Amino acid sequence: MQFKAHARRELSTTDLIPFPATVAKGRLASGLCVVTVETPHLHAAAAGLYVRTGSRYESARTNGLSHFVEHMLFRGSAGFPTSFALNRAIEERCGMLCGETGRDYSLYQVQFHPREMGDVLRILGDLFASPRFSDIELERAIVLEEILEDFDESGQRVNIDDVGRSHAWPGHPLGFPITGPEENIRRFSRRDVFAHFRRFHGARNLVLAVAGPIAHGKVMAAAARAFGGLPAGRRQVPRPAPRSLPGLVFRSVRTDSAQVEVQFLFRALPDNHPRYPALVTLLRLLDDGMSTPLHYRVCDRKGLAYQVNAGLDPLGDTSLVEISAACGTGKLPELVGEILSILSELLGKPVSADELDKAKRRYARDLEAGFDDVEGLCAWFGDSMLFGRPLRSPAERYRRMARVSASQVQSVAREILCPERLVATIVGSFTPALVRKTEAIFRAFG
Repeated sequence: MQFKAHARRELSTTDLIPFPATVAKGRLASGLCVVTVETPHLHAAAAGLYVRTGSRYESARTNGLSHFVEHMLFRGSAGFPTSFALNRAIEERCGMLCGETGRDYSLYQVQFHPREMGDVLRILGDLFASPRFSDIELERAIVLEEILEDFDESGQRVNIDDVGRSHAWPGHPLGFPITGPEENIRRFSRRDVFAHFRRFHGARNLVLAVAGPIAHGKVMAAAARAFGGLPAGRRQVPRPAPRSLPGLVFRSVRTDSAQVEVQFLFRALPDNHPRYPALVTLLRLLDDGMSTPLHYRVCDRKGLAYQVNAGLDPLGDTSLVEISAACGTGKLPELVGEILSILSELLGKPVSADELDKAKRRYARDLEAGFDDVEGLCAWFGDSMLFGRPLRSPAERYRRMARVSASQVQSVAREILCPERLVATIVGSFTPALVRKTEAIFRAFG
């Protein structure tokens, strides 16, 4: 059976299901920002504490300390004095405490039954008001084990994300590895952990986001009880992202591996840039399903890789376009050439109206799917508050996308997908001749 394509027409916010939620924000006397997303149609809730900390707030000497503090927080608090007691208290309320550290923020998140909201916030408040930071040697050993994943047997860093970003942001904390170097982890003391925690985990440097079938007033009251005693601290401001471009950079790291990883990084635009919606559209046109060119041509038509991905890595005041794949060593030049050919076609001519329409419709459906994701709703609005961006409704997000034209997509492609912004990295087992051939293909781009 064959289906007819959608008849094309001008898209508007009527193409989006009305957002079945109410968003509100507030601030405690201590300075803690709170955003709530009331979703009466759901039966689960989530809370996320966002912290302005991460590797971009560090120096070479403190690199890895934000991640180490995240680990140490899970060791318990005054009211829950062990990691077991802390996790048991959360899990008794049908939740699970998760933490992650990025380059420009850290997140502590719990999904829970809505009736347990007050208790969950109380546990998080106790954790941030009175962390124990015990068993530092045990946690140090765990972090060192985690770091080992980024190195080969000779001690060479082979994590392609870290290698690529160190050259995308040379000499800047955005290029630091999140986990930090081994020598720093071995040196950090309990005093270092406390000092970093006090500097970055004050109320003015945090955002609390809560989503689910909850009421804003009740969340504010519970948050005041749970976090009212936190020191205010100061809002931290990171070092701005560099404006200068490194020019085309090619790096190779040779290691024993059955495949070669390849990564393209392009320095891109911040979320609040007028052309950011066109950039988002560009990424959707490149990789948004198995019929888009990146997967279809690289995988289905030519069998050059099992998987290839393109996405945006937002970083507050900037972003990176990232394209990554892995292949057998002999396929590397053809794989790189095919990906660059796809990019060149996006630079050379405007995308068709049908493809642009498809990208916008899929974006609308993804927005609607997010209406049922309480953790995703926390992220939508929590990180916006963290970075001082407008709290855009789904309709506003869609409206920005709906206005994007094919010529705007081509224009932003020409601005971003250029050699001056490109850092290309390969990691794997290859010969010098293969490296030279691959580098020549990259340098011929553009």
